[in-house]
Amino acid sequence: MDPRYEERGIRVKSICMTYNKTTSSKTALTESGVDLHLELKGSGLRVGLTEALREAVRSGRLTPGTRLPSSRTLAQDLGVARSTVTECYSTLVEEGWLTARHGSGTQVAERAQPLRKPAPAPQPRQSKPTHGLGPGAADYADFPRTAWLGAARRAFAAAPHSAFGYGDALGRMELREALSNYLSRVRGVYADPGRIVICSGYHHGLGVMARALKEQGTNTVAVEAYGLSIYRDLLSDAGMRTPPIEVDEGGALTIELDTLPPAAALSLTPAHQFPSGYALSTERRSTVIDWARRTGGILLEDDYDGEFRYDRKPVGALQGLDPDHVVYFGTASKSIAPALRLSWMVVPERLMPAVTRAKGRVDTVSVLDQLIFTEFLTSGAFDRHVRSRRHSYRQRREDLLHAISMQTEDVKLIGMAAGLQAVLTLPTGTESWMLQAAARQGLTVSGLSEFRHPQADGPGLWSDGLVVNFSAVSDSAWSSALQSLMRVLP
Repeated sequence: MDPRYEERGIRVKSICMTYNKTTSSKTALTESGVDLHLELKGSGLRVGLTEALREAVRSGRLTPGTRLPSSRTLAQDLGVARSTVTECYSTLVEEGWLTARHGSGTQVAERAQPLRKPAPAPQPRQSKPTHGLGPGAADYADFPRTAWLGAARRAFAAAPHSAFGYGDALGRMELREALSNYLSRVRGVYADPGRIVICSGYHHGLGVMARALKEQGTNTVAVEAYGLSIYRDLLSDAGMRTPPIEVDEGGALTIELDTLPPAAALSLTPAHQFPSGYALSTERRSTVIDWARRTGGILLEDDYDGEFRYDRKPVGALQGLDPDHVVYFGTASKSIAPALRLSWMVVPERLMPAVTRAKGRVDTVSVLDQLIFTEFLTSGAFDRHVRSRRHSYRQRREDLLHAISMQTEDVKLIGMAAGLQAVLTLPTGTESWMLQAAARQGLTVSGLSEFRHPQADGPGLWSDGLVVNFSAVSDSAWSSALQSLMRVLP
Protein backbone atom coordinates (compact mmCIF):
# COMPACT_ATOMS: atom_id res chain seq x y z
CA MET A 1 0.00 0.00 0.00
CA ASP A 2 1.18 3.51 -0.81
CA PRO A 3 2.62 5.06 2.38
CA ARG A 4 0.52 8.15 1.77
CA TYR A 5 -2.57 5.98 2.40
CA GLU A 6 -1.10 5.06 5.76
CA GLU A 7 -0.41 8.70 6.59
CA ARG A 8 -4.02 9.66 5.90
CA GLY A 9 -5.44 6.59 7.64
CA ILE A 10 -7.25 5.39 4.45
CA ARG A 11 -7.08 1.74 5.42
CA VAL A 12 -10.71 1.15 4.23
CA LYS A 13 -9.68 2.50 0.83
CA SER A 14 -12.61 4.92 0.67
CA ILE A 15 -12.94 8.67 0.41
CA CYS A 16 -15.76 11.14 -0.05
CA MET A 17 -15.62 13.70 -2.81
CA THR A 18 -17.89 16.75 -2.85
CA TYR A 19 -19.44 17.63 -6.17
CA ASN A 20 -22.51 19.33 -7.54
CA LYS A 21 -24.62 18.12 -10.45
CA THR A 22 -24.95 20.58 -13.27
CA THR A 23 -28.22 22.27 -13.97
CA SER A 24 -29.67 23.43 -17.26
CA SER A 25 -27.75 26.67 -16.84
CA LYS A 26 -24.43 24.82 -16.19
CA THR A 27 -23.88 26.57 -12.86
CA ALA A 28 -20.45 26.46 -11.30
CA LEU A 29 -19.52 24.13 -8.46
CA THR A 30 -20.49 25.47 -5.04
CA GLU A 31 -19.21 24.69 -1.61
CA SER A 32 -22.48 23.02 -0.67
CA GLY A 33 -22.28 20.12 -3.09
CA VAL A 34 -23.45 16.60 -2.39
CA ASP A 35 -21.19 13.81 -1.18
CA LEU A 36 -20.10 10.90 -3.33
CA HIS A 37 -18.51 7.82 -1.87
CA LEU A 38 -15.52 6.52 -3.86
CA GLU A 39 -13.68 3.28 -3.19
CA LEU A 40 -10.01 3.56 -4.13
CA LYS A 41 -8.58 0.60 -5.97
CA GLY A 42 -5.07 -0.11 -7.24
CA SER A 43 -1.55 0.34 -5.89
CA GLY A 44 -1.33 4.15 -5.83
CA LEU A 45 -3.33 7.29 -5.37
CA ARG A 46 -3.55 8.17 -9.05
CA VAL A 47 -4.54 4.64 -10.10
CA GLY A 48 -6.97 4.32 -7.20
CA LEU A 49 -8.64 7.66 -7.87
CA THR A 50 -8.88 6.99 -11.62
CA GLU A 51 -10.54 3.63 -11.12
CA ALA A 52 -12.88 5.02 -8.44
CA LEU A 53 -14.14 7.79 -10.73
CA ARG A 54 -14.43 5.39 -13.67
CA GLU A 55 -16.55 3.03 -11.55
CA ALA A 56 -18.72 5.91 -10.29
CA VAL A 57 -19.53 6.85 -13.89
CA ARG A 58 -19.97 3.25 -15.01
CA SER A 59 -22.42 2.48 -12.20
CA GLY A 60 -24.45 5.63 -12.75
CA ARG A 61 -23.60 7.33 -9.46
CA LEU A 62 -21.99 10.12 -11.52
CA THR A 63 -24.50 10.85 -14.25
CA PRO A 64 -23.75 12.37 -17.69
CA GLY A 65 -23.34 16.13 -17.47
CA THR A 66 -22.24 16.13 -13.82
CA ARG A 67 -19.59 18.79 -13.28
CA LEU A 68 -16.59 17.64 -11.26
CA PRO A 69 -14.51 19.79 -8.91
CA SER A 70 -11.52 21.56 -10.38
CA SER A 71 -8.25 19.70 -10.11
CA ARG A 72 -7.07 22.25 -7.53
CA THR A 73 -10.23 21.83 -5.35
CA LEU A 74 -10.20 18.04 -5.48
CA ALA A 75 -6.49 17.93 -4.72
CA GLN A 76 -7.04 20.11 -1.67
CA ASP A 77 -9.97 17.94 -0.51
CA LEU A 78 -7.87 14.78 -0.84
CA GLY A 79 -4.64 16.30 0.42
CA VAL A 80 -2.71 15.16 -2.68
CA ALA A 81 -0.67 16.87 -5.35
CA ARG A 82 -2.69 18.71 -7.98
CA SER A 83 -0.71 16.86 -10.68
CA THR A 84 -2.17 13.56 -9.41
CA VAL A 85 -5.72 14.77 -10.03
CA THR A 86 -4.75 16.37 -13.36
CA GLU A 87 -3.28 13.10 -14.62
CA CYS A 88 -6.39 11.22 -13.46
CA TYR A 89 -8.71 13.62 -15.28
CA SER A 90 -6.58 13.50 -18.44
CA THR A 91 -6.70 9.71 -18.52
CA LEU A 92 -10.49 9.64 -18.18
CA VAL A 93 -10.89 12.33 -20.84
CA GLU A 94 -8.79 10.29 -23.25
CA GLU A 95 -10.89 7.20 -22.50
CA GLY A 96 -14.12 9.11 -23.12
CA TRP A 97 -15.47 9.02 -19.59
CA LEU A 98 -15.02 12.76 -19.05
CA THR A 99 -14.95 15.91 -21.16
CA ALA A 100 -12.88 19.03 -20.49
CA ARG A 101 -13.51 22.42 -22.10
CA HIS A 102 -11.87 25.73 -21.33
CA GLY A 103 -14.22 27.77 -19.18
CA SER A 104 -16.58 24.85 -18.59
CA GLY A 105 -14.44 22.68 -16.37
CA THR A 106 -14.47 18.88 -16.32
CA GLN A 107 -17.74 17.03 -16.73
CA VAL A 108 -18.97 13.47 -17.09
CA ALA A 109 -19.32 12.79 -20.81
CA GLU A 110 -22.88 12.74 -22.14
CA ARG A 111 -22.17 9.47 -23.94
CA ALA A 112 -20.93 7.76 -20.77
CA GLN A 113 -24.00 5.67 -20.07
CA PRO A 114 -24.04 3.52 -16.91
CA LEU A 115 -24.35 -0.23 -17.07
CA ARG A 116 -27.97 -1.27 -16.70
CA LYS A 117 -29.71 -4.52 -16.02
CA PRO A 118 -31.32 -6.16 -19.04
CA ALA A 119 -34.82 -4.87 -19.60
CA PRO A 120 -37.50 -7.36 -18.51
CA ALA A 121 -39.47 -9.12 -21.18
CA PRO A 122 -42.50 -7.07 -22.20
CA GLN A 123 -45.68 -8.10 -20.46
CA PRO A 124 -49.12 -8.00 -22.04
CA ARG A 125 -50.64 -4.61 -21.40
CA GLN A 126 -53.65 -4.61 -19.13
CA SER A 127 -56.42 -2.29 -20.15
CA LYS A 128 -56.95 0.41 -17.56
CA PRO A 129 -60.52 0.75 -16.31
CA THR A 130 -62.30 3.81 -17.59
CA HIS A 131 -64.20 4.42 -14.37
CA GLY A 132 -63.27 3.22 -10.91
CA LEU A 133 -66.41 2.80 -8.79
CA GLY A 134 -64.84 0.50 -6.22
CA PRO A 135 -65.20 1.18 -2.47
CA GLY A 136 -62.61 3.10 -0.50
CA ALA A 137 -61.91 5.81 -3.07
CA ALA A 138 -63.29 9.33 -3.39
CA ASP A 139 -63.20 12.20 -5.85
CA TYR A 140 -59.68 13.36 -5.05
CA ALA A 141 -60.02 16.22 -7.54
CA ASP A 142 -62.33 17.71 -4.92
CA PHE A 143 -59.57 18.02 -2.33
CA PRO A 144 -59.87 21.55 -0.84
CA ARG A 145 -56.43 22.69 -1.96
CA THR A 146 -56.95 26.44 -1.56
CA ALA A 147 -58.59 26.20 1.85
CA TRP A 148 -56.00 23.67 3.02
CA LEU A 149 -53.11 25.89 1.93
CA GLY A 150 -54.70 28.83 3.71
CA ALA A 151 -55.02 26.76 6.87
CA ALA A 152 -51.39 25.68 6.52
CA ARG A 153 -50.15 29.28 6.29
CA ARG A 154 -52.14 30.33 9.34
CA ALA A 155 -51.17 27.24 11.33
CA PHE A 156 -47.46 27.62 10.61
CA ALA A 157 -47.50 31.33 11.39
CA ALA A 158 -49.09 30.70 14.79
CA ALA A 159 -47.23 27.48 15.69
CA PRO A 160 -44.84 27.67 18.64
CA HIS A 161 -41.25 26.65 18.02
CA SER A 162 -41.78 23.55 20.16
CA ALA A 163 -44.31 22.26 17.61
CA PHE A 164 -41.48 21.36 15.25
CA GLY A 165 -39.99 18.83 17.65
CA TYR A 166 -41.19 15.33 18.53
CA GLY A 167 -44.89 15.27 19.32
CA ASP A 168 -47.05 13.81 22.06
CA ALA A 169 -47.70 10.14 21.31
CA LEU A 170 -51.42 10.71 21.86
CA GLY A 171 -51.53 13.70 19.50
CA ARG A 172 -51.32 17.50 19.68
CA MET A 173 -53.55 18.85 22.42
CA GLU A 174 -54.75 21.65 20.13
CA LEU A 175 -56.23 19.08 17.77
CA ARG A 176 -57.67 16.95 20.55
CA GLU A 177 -59.45 20.00 21.98
CA ALA A 178 -60.75 21.00 18.55
CA LEU A 179 -62.03 17.47 17.93
CA SER A 180 -63.66 17.40 21.35
CA ASN A 181 -65.77 20.44 20.42
CA TYR A 182 -66.49 19.23 16.88
CA LEU A 183 -67.51 15.67 17.81
CA SER A 184 -69.74 16.89 20.60
CA ARG A 185 -71.42 19.41 18.31
CA VAL A 186 -71.82 17.27 15.19
CA ARG A 187 -71.92 13.62 16.33
CA GLY A 188 -73.12 13.83 19.93
CA VAL A 189 -69.90 12.24 21.21
CA TYR A 190 -68.76 12.78 24.79
CA ALA A 191 -65.12 13.48 24.05
CA ASP A 192 -62.90 14.76 26.80
CA PRO A 193 -59.64 15.91 25.09
CA GLY A 194 -57.61 13.76 27.46
CA ARG A 195 -59.37 10.66 26.14
CA ILE A 196 -58.86 11.43 22.44
CA VAL A 197 -56.00 9.63 20.70
CA ILE A 198 -54.80 10.74 17.25
CA CYS A 199 -53.88 7.90 14.89
CA SER A 200 -52.62 7.40 11.36
CA GLY A 201 -55.85 6.13 9.84
CA TYR A 202 -58.53 3.75 11.13
CA HIS A 203 -56.36 0.72 10.39
CA HIS A 204 -53.68 2.06 12.72
CA GLY A 205 -56.17 2.93 15.44
CA LEU A 206 -57.83 -0.48 15.28
CA GLY A 207 -54.43 -2.14 15.59
CA VAL A 208 -53.61 -0.06 18.66
CA MET A 209 -56.96 -0.91 20.23
CA ALA A 210 -56.53 -4.62 19.47
CA ARG A 211 -53.22 -4.66 21.35
CA ALA A 212 -54.77 -2.78 24.26
CA LEU A 213 -57.73 -5.17 24.45
CA LYS A 214 -55.40 -8.15 24.29
CA GLU A 215 -53.50 -6.75 27.27
CA GLN A 216 -56.83 -6.52 29.15
CA GLY A 217 -57.56 -10.20 28.48
CA THR A 218 -59.93 -9.86 25.52
CA ASN A 219 -59.48 -12.62 22.93
CA THR A 220 -62.67 -12.17 20.90
CA VAL A 221 -63.79 -9.25 18.75
CA ALA A 222 -67.05 -10.06 17.00
CA VAL A 223 -67.54 -8.33 13.65
CA GLU A 224 -70.45 -7.72 11.33
CA ALA A 225 -70.97 -10.47 8.76
CA TYR A 226 -70.45 -7.92 5.99
CA GLY A 227 -67.35 -5.74 6.11
CA LEU A 228 -63.80 -5.26 4.88
CA SER A 229 -61.57 -8.31 5.20
CA ILE A 230 -58.49 -6.16 5.89
CA TYR A 231 -59.85 -5.27 9.33
CA ARG A 232 -60.82 -8.85 10.14
CA ASP A 233 -57.31 -9.91 9.16
CA LEU A 234 -55.78 -7.21 11.36
CA LEU A 235 -57.71 -8.46 14.37
CA SER A 236 -56.82 -12.06 13.60
CA ASP A 237 -53.15 -11.14 13.33
CA ALA A 238 -53.43 -9.60 16.80
CA GLY A 239 -54.56 -12.98 18.14
CA MET A 240 -58.28 -12.26 18.20
CA ARG A 241 -61.14 -14.54 17.25
CA THR A 242 -63.53 -12.70 14.91
CA PRO A 243 -66.90 -14.49 14.91
CA PRO A 244 -69.46 -12.92 12.54
CA ILE A 245 -72.69 -11.26 13.67
CA GLU A 246 -75.37 -11.40 10.98
CA VAL A 247 -76.70 -8.20 9.39
CA ASP A 248 -80.16 -7.30 8.10
CA GLU A 249 -82.19 -4.12 7.47
CA GLY A 250 -81.86 -3.22 11.15
CA GLY A 251 -78.08 -3.46 11.21
CA ALA A 252 -76.21 -6.00 13.29
CA LEU A 253 -78.45 -8.81 14.55
CA THR A 254 -77.96 -8.22 18.27
CA ILE A 255 -79.70 -11.43 19.34
CA GLU A 256 -76.50 -13.23 18.37
CA LEU A 257 -74.52 -11.36 21.05
CA ASP A 258 -75.60 -13.98 23.57
CA THR A 259 -73.27 -16.46 21.86
CA LEU A 260 -70.19 -14.37 22.66
CA PRO A 261 -67.90 -15.09 25.63
CA PRO A 262 -67.70 -12.65 28.58
CA ALA A 263 -65.49 -9.56 28.15
CA ALA A 264 -65.63 -9.81 24.39
CA ALA A 265 -65.64 -6.80 22.10
CA LEU A 266 -67.92 -6.02 19.17
CA SER A 267 -66.83 -3.99 16.12
CA LEU A 268 -69.71 -2.41 14.22
CA THR A 269 -70.72 0.48 11.96
CA PRO A 270 -73.98 1.58 13.63
CA ALA A 271 -74.57 4.88 11.80
CA HIS A 272 -74.23 3.33 8.35
CA GLN A 273 -73.43 -0.36 8.07
CA PHE A 274 -70.72 -1.07 5.53
CA PRO A 275 -71.49 -1.99 2.84
CA SER A 276 -75.25 -2.72 3.15
CA GLY A 277 -76.10 0.89 3.98
CA TYR A 278 -78.52 0.30 6.87
CA ALA A 279 -78.35 1.94 10.30
CA LEU A 280 -78.50 0.09 13.59
CA SER A 281 -82.12 0.35 14.74
CA THR A 282 -83.07 2.25 17.89
CA GLU A 283 -84.02 -0.97 19.69
CA ARG A 284 -80.71 -2.64 18.80
CA ARG A 285 -78.72 0.42 19.87
CA SER A 286 -80.15 -0.04 23.34
CA THR A 287 -79.54 -3.79 23.18
CA VAL A 288 -75.83 -3.52 22.41
CA ILE A 289 -75.33 -0.96 25.19
CA ASP A 290 -77.13 -3.26 27.66
CA TRP A 291 -74.98 -6.19 26.48
CA ALA A 292 -71.76 -4.21 27.05
CA ARG A 293 -72.81 -3.13 30.53
CA ARG A 294 -73.97 -6.61 31.51
CA THR A 295 -70.92 -8.50 30.25
CA GLY A 296 -68.16 -5.90 30.58
CA GLY A 297 -67.74 -5.95 26.81
CA ILE A 298 -66.42 -3.12 24.66
CA LEU A 299 -68.12 -1.70 21.57
CA LEU A 300 -65.84 -0.49 18.77
CA GLU A 301 -67.85 2.10 16.83
CA ASP A 302 -66.51 2.82 13.35
CA ASP A 303 -68.12 6.13 12.33
CA TYR A 304 -66.33 6.20 8.98
CA ASP A 305 -68.83 8.40 7.07
CA GLY A 306 -71.13 9.78 9.76
CA GLU A 307 -71.09 13.27 8.20
CA PHE A 308 -72.86 12.07 5.04
CA ARG A 309 -76.57 11.59 5.71
CA TYR A 310 -78.83 12.99 2.97
CA ASP A 311 -82.46 12.52 3.95
CA ARG A 312 -82.24 14.04 7.42
CA LYS A 313 -79.84 14.92 10.21
CA PRO A 314 -77.58 11.96 11.10
CA VAL A 315 -78.38 9.93 14.19
CA GLY A 316 -75.94 10.67 16.99
CA ALA A 317 -73.02 8.37 17.64
CA LEU A 318 -73.55 5.28 19.77
CA GLN A 319 -70.75 6.46 22.06
CA GLY A 320 -72.94 9.24 23.44
CA LEU A 321 -75.18 6.62 25.10
CA ASP A 322 -72.35 5.12 27.17
CA PRO A 323 -68.84 6.61 26.88
CA ASP A 324 -67.51 4.04 29.36
CA HIS A 325 -68.25 1.06 27.11
CA VAL A 326 -67.79 2.46 23.59
CA VAL A 327 -64.58 3.29 21.71
CA TYR A 328 -65.44 5.83 19.02
CA PHE A 329 -63.39 5.87 15.78
CA GLY A 330 -63.49 8.77 13.33
CA THR A 331 -61.39 9.59 10.29
CA ALA A 332 -60.61 12.30 7.74
CA SER A 333 -60.13 9.70 5.00
CA LYS A 334 -63.71 9.90 3.68
CA SER A 335 -64.42 13.54 4.45
CA ILE A 336 -61.14 14.97 3.08
CA ALA A 337 -58.63 12.40 1.77
CA PRO A 338 -56.91 9.20 2.97
CA ALA A 339 -53.50 10.67 2.10
CA LEU A 340 -53.67 12.80 5.26
CA ARG A 341 -53.48 9.62 7.40
CA LEU A 342 -55.51 11.29 10.15
CA SER A 343 -57.98 9.53 12.41
CA TRP A 344 -58.97 9.62 16.04
CA MET A 345 -60.23 7.41 18.84
CA VAL A 346 -62.30 8.48 21.83
CA VAL A 347 -61.35 5.94 24.47
CA PRO A 348 -63.08 4.93 27.74
CA GLU A 349 -61.07 6.13 30.71
CA ARG A 350 -60.42 2.61 31.97
CA LEU A 351 -58.70 1.68 28.68
CA MET A 352 -56.49 4.78 28.41
CA PRO A 353 -53.44 3.30 30.20
CA ALA A 354 -53.43 0.21 27.97
CA VAL A 355 -54.04 2.28 24.83
CA THR A 356 -51.20 4.62 25.77
CA ARG A 357 -48.83 1.70 26.13
CA ALA A 358 -50.03 0.15 22.87
CA LYS A 359 -49.68 3.44 21.00
CA GLY A 360 -46.01 3.83 21.95
CA ARG A 361 -43.89 6.70 23.20
CA VAL A 362 -43.45 8.64 19.93
CA ASP A 363 -46.16 10.25 17.82
CA THR A 364 -46.86 8.42 14.56
CA VAL A 365 -48.83 11.23 12.91
CA SER A 366 -47.25 14.29 11.31
CA VAL A 367 -47.39 17.11 13.86
CA LEU A 368 -47.55 19.64 11.03
CA ASP A 369 -50.61 17.94 9.50
CA GLN A 370 -52.24 17.92 12.92
CA LEU A 371 -51.69 21.67 13.24
CA ILE A 372 -53.11 22.29 9.77
CA PHE A 373 -56.17 20.14 10.41
CA THR A 374 -56.74 21.92 13.72
CA GLU A 375 -56.84 25.26 11.90
CA PHE A 376 -58.98 23.75 9.11
CA LEU A 377 -61.43 22.49 11.72
CA THR A 378 -61.63 25.55 13.98
CA SER A 379 -61.87 28.05 11.12
CA GLY A 380 -65.06 26.44 9.79
CA ALA A 381 -63.39 25.32 6.55
CA PHE A 382 -64.02 21.66 7.38
CA ASP A 383 -67.77 22.22 7.87
CA ARG A 384 -67.98 24.11 4.57
CA HIS A 385 -66.10 21.38 2.75
CA VAL A 386 -68.30 18.62 4.17
CA ARG A 387 -71.48 20.51 3.25
CA SER A 388 -70.21 20.93 -0.31
CA ARG A 389 -69.41 17.24 -0.64
CA ARG A 390 -72.67 16.26 1.00
CA HIS A 391 -74.60 18.21 -1.64
CA SER A 392 -72.62 16.61 -4.48
CA TYR A 393 -72.91 13.06 -3.18
CA ARG A 394 -76.64 13.44 -2.44
CA GLN A 395 -77.22 14.42 -6.06
CA ARG A 396 -75.18 11.48 -7.34
CA ARG A 397 -77.13 9.00 -5.25
CA GLU A 398 -80.38 10.45 -6.55
CA ASP A 399 -79.04 10.17 -10.12
CA LEU A 400 -78.19 6.52 -9.49
CA LEU A 401 -81.57 5.75 -7.95
CA HIS A 402 -83.43 7.43 -10.83
CA ALA A 403 -81.36 5.70 -13.51
CA ILE A 404 -82.01 2.27 -11.98
CA SER A 405 -85.76 2.90 -11.76
CA MET A 406 -85.80 3.82 -15.45
CA GLN A 407 -83.60 0.88 -16.47
CA THR A 408 -84.88 -2.25 -14.75
CA GLU A 409 -87.14 -3.73 -12.10
CA ASP A 410 -84.74 -6.58 -11.36
CA VAL A 411 -82.22 -4.40 -9.54
CA LYS A 412 -82.88 -2.53 -6.28
CA LEU A 413 -80.81 0.06 -4.45
CA ILE A 414 -80.92 -0.82 -0.75
CA GLY A 415 -79.93 1.06 2.37
CA MET A 416 -80.67 4.55 3.59
CA ALA A 417 -79.79 7.82 1.86
CA ALA A 418 -76.30 8.21 3.25
CA GLY A 419 -72.64 7.47 2.69
CA LEU A 420 -70.42 7.25 -0.35
CA GLN A 421 -71.53 3.94 -1.85
CA ALA A 422 -74.69 1.95 -2.46
CA VAL A 423 -75.55 -1.73 -2.81
CA LEU A 424 -77.50 -2.81 -5.88
CA THR A 425 -79.17 -6.17 -5.28
CA LEU A 426 -79.17 -8.52 -8.27
CA PRO A 427 -81.15 -11.59 -9.32
CA THR A 428 -79.76 -14.70 -7.64
CA GLY A 429 -76.77 -16.20 -9.41
CA THR A 430 -75.95 -13.15 -11.55
CA GLU A 431 -73.24 -11.39 -9.54
CA SER A 432 -70.26 -13.06 -11.22
CA TRP A 433 -71.24 -12.38 -14.80
CA MET A 434 -72.36 -8.85 -13.89
CA LEU A 435 -68.84 -8.17 -12.65
CA GLN A 436 -67.44 -9.52 -15.91
CA ALA A 437 -69.83 -7.35 -17.90
CA ALA A 438 -68.80 -4.31 -15.86
CA ALA A 439 -65.14 -5.01 -16.59
CA ARG A 440 -65.92 -5.11 -20.32
CA GLN A 441 -67.52 -1.68 -19.95
CA GLY A 442 -64.36 -0.36 -18.28
CA LEU A 443 -65.96 -0.22 -14.83
CA THR A 444 -64.38 -1.24 -11.56
CA VAL A 445 -67.06 -2.30 -9.09
CA SER A 446 -67.14 -4.88 -6.31
CA GLY A 447 -69.43 -7.81 -5.73
CA LEU A 448 -71.31 -7.92 -2.44
CA SER A 449 -70.02 -11.44 -1.78
CA GLU A 450 -66.49 -9.99 -1.55
CA PHE A 451 -67.42 -8.47 1.81
CA ARG A 452 -69.08 -11.56 3.28
CA HIS A 453 -67.34 -13.06 6.33
CA PRO A 454 -65.96 -16.49 5.33
CA GLN A 455 -67.29 -18.04 8.55
CA ALA A 456 -70.81 -16.65 8.14
CA ASP A 457 -73.55 -19.19 7.51
CA GLY A 458 -74.96 -19.11 4.00
CA PRO A 459 -75.00 -16.21 1.55
CA GLY A 460 -76.76 -13.84 3.93
CA LEU A 461 -79.87 -11.74 3.43
CA TRP A 462 -78.58 -10.45 0.10
CA SER A 463 -77.05 -13.25 -1.97
CA ASP A 464 -75.96 -11.26 -5.03
CA GLY A 465 -75.21 -7.59 -5.45
CA LEU A 466 -72.90 -4.86 -6.66
CA VAL A 467 -71.27 -2.32 -4.35
CA VAL A 468 -71.10 0.95 -6.31
CA ASN A 469 -69.06 3.84 -4.97
CA PHE A 470 -70.76 6.88 -6.47
CA SER A 471 -68.22 9.25 -4.86
CA ALA A 472 -65.18 7.78 -6.58
CA VAL A 473 -65.16 9.72 -9.87
CA SER A 474 -65.03 13.41 -10.70
CA ASP A 475 -68.14 15.46 -11.43
CA SER A 476 -67.23 15.58 -15.12
CA ALA A 477 -66.89 11.77 -15.32
CA TRP A 478 -69.95 10.84 -13.27
CA SER A 479 -72.48 10.98 -16.13
CA SER A 480 -70.36 8.74 -18.34
CA ALA A 481 -69.72 6.29 -15.50
CA LEU A 482 -73.43 6.10 -14.73
CA GLN A 483 -74.28 5.40 -18.37
CA SER A 484 -71.69 2.61 -18.49
CA LEU A 485 -73.16 1.09 -15.34
CA MET A 486 -76.65 1.12 -16.78
CA ARG A 487 -75.44 -0.81 -19.83
CA VAL A 488 -74.33 -3.57 -17.47
CA LEU A 489 -77.59 -3.99 -15.58
CA PRO A 490 -80.30 -6.37 -16.86
